[in-house]
This record gives sequence, structure tokens and C-alpha cells, in this order.
Amino acid sequence: MRPLMLTTLVSLLLCARSVLALEAVGTIKKVDAENRKMVVFANGQDRNLTIADDVKVLGTDGKELSDGIKSAELKPGTVVTVTVDPRNGRPLLQALRLGRSATAGNNPNVPVLEGKPSVGIKPLTDMSATDTYKGEDGGLYGGGLNEPPPALAALARAETAKIVPRDAQGQPAPDGKIAVVSLSMSNATMEYSAFKLLADADPAKSPNVAIVDCAQGGQAMAQWVDPQGRAWTEADRRLANAKISPEQVQVIWVKLANVRPTGTLEEHGKKLEKDTTALLQNAQQRFPNLRIAYLSGRIYAGWASTPLNPEPYAHEGNLVVRWMIRDQMNGSPDLNHDASKGTVKAPLLLWGPYLWADGTTPRKTDGLVWERRDLAGDGTHPSESGRRKVAEMLLKFFEEDPHAKTWFVKP
Repeated sequence: MRPLMLTTLVSLLLCARSVLALEAVGTIKKVDAENRKMVVFANGQDRNLTIADDVKVLGTDGKELSDGIKSAELKPGTVVTVTVDPRNGRPLLQALRLGRSATAGNNPNVPVLEGKPSVGIKPLTDMSATDTYKGEDGGLYGGGLNEPPPALAALARAETAKIVPRDAQGQPAPDGKIAVVSLSMSNATMEYSAFKLLADADPAKSPNVAIVDCAQGGQAMAQWVDPQGRAWTEADRRLANAKISPEQVQVIWVKLANVRPTGTLEEHGKKLEKDTTALLQNAQQRFPNLRIAYLSGRIYAGWASTPLNPEPYAHEGNLVVRWMIRDQMNGSPDLNHDASKGTVKAPLLLWGPYLWADGTTPRKTDGLVWERRDLAGDGTHPSESGRRKVAEMLLKFFEEDPHAKTWFVKP
């Protein structure tokens, strides 16, 4: 979810005021020696540290560097172990050592995970009806099927027909907007913002389609459960800045993940399903003309160096997408989208682009791979090339999916 090997630095700082100093591993973004400031890119955001006047700057051998904070070794992209004093709510950098220190390596809050080019798991799209993974068969929809069953395809056609340009009051209008909004966490905002740039420059996109990125760093599924929480407040602000009313939001893209999942597939999967259900219900309440939620799981996380969301959790999040679509098709009242069957609780759930592949092992369906260069320093968040890959998959999906293209592509 957000780039960097620094494990939730700000959260640790705020939650551990009684501790005199905290040690963590991160990657330098910028050093301003004159103004005693350092920027570390952590969890999808720039983290600003104040450099103490007596800061100790050590090399990999533990010996002090003669030029201290002005040392040439302190350049962007360098992995360092930092010791931070969190008191008074101001992160104060007390010491810095090049590389990962031995104590940081033994600290459970700063784990060392071995990056792997593959983990030996088949993508859902490559699995057949007889292939199994922890009791689950293959295909996006199960039974080895990667296309929606006829009943779901019919529902998709019906809901798609209701997606039309709307004015700020939600009434159909030729010059109105079809707002397509992302609701998710750091990986999603990094990828969706790249998608917006790509799509807005594409002449094939309908001018009525307004792409608004409301995904946010640190705001995974659990953080969208509270309808009055920070995630929704920020989403409201971004929509207002884009001059989009809630009545114009008709499609959302949700990328499923939670922070630091643990336990079995049943345990972490049910937690992810419950939190995502709450997000969808909140979105339906907030956006009265919401018709479709396209769901995606995460990209490959076998390169991860932190427990933020490593394998197999990234892969297994895609199974939760399938569970939720299946539950809605089976009549789950918590996910009801049909007014004739009771209170509408959620939009129609459909697969968005399926993003997972087993690292450098090419996906059989399309050859997709995730190389180390596609991930940032923490092996969890996408790099520029990773963001581009997802952005291109999103654009291809919306322009070629038989239902989405009817409103996304210019007539």
C-alpha cells in the first residue's frame, strides 16, 4: 500500500509517546541540511523529520561520517535506519545509520522480508475448475470461468443502461457528467491518478466522463467503515474541488486491501469482506445514482519488505472480490442492489481489471509480470512503471469491457 520500508512511522510516533526513541528503516527522499529538515517517503506520503542539532550520522560500519548530515552518502533512494524522538508530537531525528541496522533487523515492527520473483501461486485467471487454492477453484467467477455468468451479464446491461450524463441535481442532461470515482488506499491513489492522466488525454474517452481520484494514503477498507470518518471527509472535499456533486457519481472503483492483515484466509478474508461491505453501503447512501462498483484486488506483493500487505494476502484479497460478487448474486441482503427485493444497500458488483500475477512468471492469459522495478523501495507500492501498468490496464478495461465502454467511450 504505500511506498517505503518505513513501517507506519507516523502512527508509531503518535501511539508511542511514552517511548523516548523509536527505530525504523526507511528511504531518504530529501535532506535539507541548512534548515535541519529531512523528508522520508513513508506509506505513500512524504514524512517530514526535524534534524536534531546533535544528530549522529553513521556509516554502515557504525562509525560517524565526517560530514554528518551533509554527507554525500545521504542521497535520495538511500536506505537508512533512523532513530526518532516522538515527544511533543514533533518527529525529531536523533540518529541515522546507512543501511539496516542489526537492531532494526530484530525489531518486529521493522521486519526483513525476503523478496521473491514468484511465490508459486497461480493467478485466478490461469486456474481451471479443477485447480484449487485453499479450497477455492479457478476463474474470476469460479468454476474456471473468467467471464460473468449470463444472469450477472444481464444485470450489468440493465445497470449500465441507467448510466447517463447528469447535472448537479442528478437529472439526465446532455452536457452533464458521469463521475467515475476511486475509493481505496495508497496503492490505488497512486495508480488511479496515473490512470486519470492517461484517460483524460485519450481522445476515445467521452467528454462526459469525469474521473475523480478519491483514494487516499493510509485509508484502506477499514478506514472507510465510519461514514463520518476522515476518508469520506477527504473524498467529499476532492469531489467538491472537481465540481462534481454526489448525484453525478455513478461508478466507483474499489481496490480491496487492509493494513497488516494476519491470520488464515478465512480470518483476514472475512474481515476484508466486512469492511468492504461497509464501504459499499456508505457509498450507496452518499451517491444516490451509484449504479456499479468495479472491484479489483492488489498487484503482486512477493517483493514486499514490510508486513503492510505481503503475500499471500495480496493474492487472497482477490478471492474476497469473488466472494462478494457471488454473495450479491445469491441474494445477500447486505449487498442488495435491486429495489424490488428490498432496500438498496449497494451498487451492482462487477470485476474490474484483475491485476495480480505471480511476479516474473508470465500470466498465461496475457503475459502480465511484476518485476522488481515495478515496485517501489518497500516492494509493496507501485513504482512509476508499476503505476503505468495498472493505469494502462484500467484504461483498457473501461474502453473494451462490453458494458463499461457503452458509457466510457465517446459515441
